[in-house]
Amino acid sequence: MCYVIVTCRSLGWTLLSVTVTLATVAAVTSPHWLIGTPRETTIQLINSSENYMDSETFRPTVGIFNRCTKLQLNFQIAKVRDNCATFVVAFMAEDDYFPHAWKACVILFAIAGTFLLFAMLCSVMSLFVRSICGKSIFNVAGFIQSIGGLFSVIGLVVYPVGWGTKRVRDLCGEYADPYVIDSCSIGWSYYLGIAATVLVFITAVLSVPADRSTTSRKVEEEMLEGKNLICVL
Repeated sequence: MCYVIVTCRSLGWTLLSVTVTLATVAAVTSPHWLIGTPRETTIQLINSSENYMDSETFRPTVGIFNRCTKLQLNFQIAKVRDNCATFVVAFMAEDDYFPHAWKACVILFAIAGTFLLFAMLCSVMSLFVRSICGKSIFNVAGFIQSIGGLFSVIGLVVYPVGWGTKRVRDLCGEYADPYVIDSCSIGWSYYLGIAATVLVFITAVLSVPADRSTTSRKVEEEMLEGKNLICVL
């Protein structure tokens, strides 16, 4: 007989599993890991009646494989716009163009994301599936989450190694080196990655009480009563 068992702990763990997975993906794909020094971009308007020129201050940003800057795409309009796109044209590009450390980050976070995605699917399945290959689905998902968290930790530690390359020095200053960002500042995406990684380990630990809550006495009593949908506070 199929049972759908929902408890406060299991539901909270499921929602947290989904949250940490989405937060990790958002952090990795965002171009705001490093915020560069303020700089000016020239705004030029050329038409038949006037020749207008102005400037606007902005701070370029860079992520693991993408960046944001400002461009004036139309010289008939005196306005610049944000331009965010990947700077990677080939994965095996030179270190100064695409730092080797950041290539490693892409691989590490891809592995971490795969583990977290699988754990997220397990957390959703835990509403109606109790075990996988004879093991508790909660314990399996928690173990997988901890592995994904370890890969995320390594990725966060490896990322600053790429700060000594030409790409970062052009953004932050000539004194930028591994783990030294000179005039740049760390963007919100890096902090989001740290927060998501911490939550991954918390989520992995919470899988244990979530598992216990679905095998409590109250749940067993409702199963004996013949209920298929069981909700326990």
